[in-house]
Amino acid sequence: MADLKEYRNKSTAELAKDLEDSHQELFNLRLRVSTKQLANHREVRRVRRKIARLKTLLTEKELGIR
Repeated sequence: MADLKEYRNKSTAELAKDLEDSHQELFNLRLRVSTKQLANHREVRRVRRKIARLKTLLTEKELGIR
C-alpha cells in the first residue's frame, strides 16, 4: 500500500483512478468472502480504509486544505 505522502503527491485524476480501482477490489473481495474463497478477511478492512483515505484526500484537494 502506498504511503500517505505518496498519495498527497498524486493529482486528483490519479486519486480518482485509485479510488475506482479500490472500489473494484472491494467488490471482488466481497464476492470472494460470500463464496468462502477468501482466506484473509482483513483484506476487506484494509481496502475499506484505503477507500476512506482516498476520499478524504480528494475532499482536501477540492477544498484546498492541502
